[in-house]
Amino acid sequence: MKTDYGTISEKMKDKLGLERSPVAVKLVLREEDLPRGIERISEPARHCEMVMKASRGEMFYALAEDQECKGGAGAIGADEMPEKVKTGEFYYELGRFSSFPAAKRTLDLIPKIDLRFYAVVYAPLEKIEFDPDVIIVVCNPAQALRLVQALVYTKGGRARGDFAGIQSICADAVAGPYMRGEANITLACSGSRQYSDIKEDELIVGLTAENIDCIIEALEEMA
Repeated sequence: MKTDYGTISEKMKDKLGLERSPVAVKLVLREEDLPRGIERISEPARHCEMVMKASRGEMFYALAEDQECKGGAGAIGADEMPEKVKTGEFYYELGRFSSFPAAKRTLDLIPKIDLRFYAVVYAPLEKIEFDPDVIIVVCNPAQALRLVQALVYTKGGRARGDFAGIQSICADAVAGPYMRGEANITLACSGSRQYSDIKEDELIVGLTAENIDCIIEALEEMA
């Protein structure tokens, strides 16, 4: 049965009190797999900027040359990871770490998708007619709490908050959920907070689309 993402988005906004639309991200392996009727982004932008554009209602796809942040694109399989980002040199030279080994250890632990995709589709969840791979929710801590409670409502357990303050909306919110098959909470990063309109009191939750129905059911059933 076809999933009604319009209703899912409406319920998420209502139950969580979201100001922004949840963002559907689809990683497209081949050109022929692109969903129909979606236009290419008009100008290059960073992955984090594209996510925030979609949260405000825009829908588009991006090719590798449209991804302005090559580190972010490399994390989600949209482009080749730059060598200096992969080794940690880039962040060490930026002053994010006290030593190169600290930078290298961190970069080795950051999730990456080991595929190369043709394109990435970004859209507000309520507008899509395709199945997304990841759903990104930009919210405040109280809304994230409610979402975490929905995540553990049925089977119990604990939510994951795995982040290092770099490559947040790309590696933490897309690559992590995609590769691990579970949600992840992240605080955004210096780059995404500089280049997109994430507010100081907002954080990011990356959800796999596979169990989104269960999350909605939990939000409706919780007291």
